[in-house]
Amino acid sequence: MKTPHSFVAALSDVSLPDVFNPYRDQCPLHDRHDAPTRRRQNLEACLSSAVSLGADTIWIARDLGYRGGRRTGLPLTDEAHLSNAADLFGGVALQQATKGPALAERTASVTWDLLDQIGRPVMLWNVFPFHPHDADEPMSNRCHRKSERDATWPFMTALITMLQPRTLVAIGRDAGHALADLDCQVETVRHPSYGGQAEFINGIRKIYDLPDTRRLETTAPLPFVEFA
Repeated sequence: MKTPHSFVAALSDVSLPDVFNPYRDQCPLHDRHDAPTRRRQNLEACLSSAVSLGADTIWIARDLGYRGGRRTGLPLTDEAHLSNAADLFGGVALQQATKGPALAERTASVTWDLLDQIGRPVMLWNVFPFHPHDADEPMSNRCHRKSERDATWPFMTALITMLQPRTLVAIGRDAGHALADLDCQVETVRHPSYGGQAEFINGIRKIYDLPDTRRLETTAPLPFVEFA
């Protein structure tokens, strides 16, 4: 897993119960016929750009969510912000993998408002790189199990080795705990869900020395899902 292509190829080989792997699996309700291929291409394009542009920070949340990364293949990124991601990573080509209109998701919207302010590539990732869901409820979110994290942890270490980031930003307490034992500088900020939006914005603002964020705090209401 030393290159973006081999990294994404290895991701696509993983199959776990009660887990949707967007780089392998196809949703019978929402996906286009070639959705896994599109999502693999999306992730490989962003990761290749992050390597070539020297992205020095990785933002890491807990799991992919059913309205965001499950659909796009990009952590913390919904379909409504694919064009933002394409611009931030140097104009890469990103594709919608689902049928119908592009969905927006609150965590992704807040995240991309900030990334647009930062204006330089930041790699986005999750402690668990897939979408864990309740049994027989594919459009639900659950926390990944420790056994699932252990099974996929080599992807985390491979990503860090590939990018050699200066800083990891853990989004949420669960992500912060998971990253605590890594030999990297880790900054932990509040997750924007469940009333944490203002603290999340202020935490990122301090890390990046961003200007006044009142515009970000007035983002139009959208469905708020804890994971993206």
